[in-house]
Amino acid sequence: MRFVKEFKEFAIKGNVIDLAVGVIIGGAFGKIVSSLVADIIMPLVSLIIGTAKFNELKVVFTPATETAAEVALRYGSFIQNIIDFLLIALSIFVVVRLLNKFKKKEEALPKPEPQPDPTVSLLTEIRDELRSK
Repeated sequence: MRFVKEFKEFAIKGNVIDLAVGVIIGGAFGKIVSSLVADIIMPLVSLIIGTAKFNELKVVFTPATETAAEVALRYGSFIQNIIDFLLIALSIFVVVRLLNKFKKKEEALPKPEPQPDPTVSLLTEIRDELRSK
């Protein structure tokens, strides 16, 4: 029973919800960056290296036969995954850096002085007046 109570407190604190939202947004953001790599960057790289399908670059050790599958080193796919990773990491770094910059600006803004409650001020004046008599 204690475990369930602790779990409810943990889930209600908001950290779990923030984490879930972050994971969902991160997944969508990852798809955007992957599309950027696959649909924009890699075709440009393919033009430079002279092959239409960068993903299919490989060194074949043993060609496929009727009874055995091809044995090959698929370095094109590996290089594309490295480029995906680097661009995703760079994008996340830039977004986090921007968020931190906005957060610092927000912290640097002077916080307005809390206005005293007029009722409290009036009661304080009455108290001080009564003490002086």
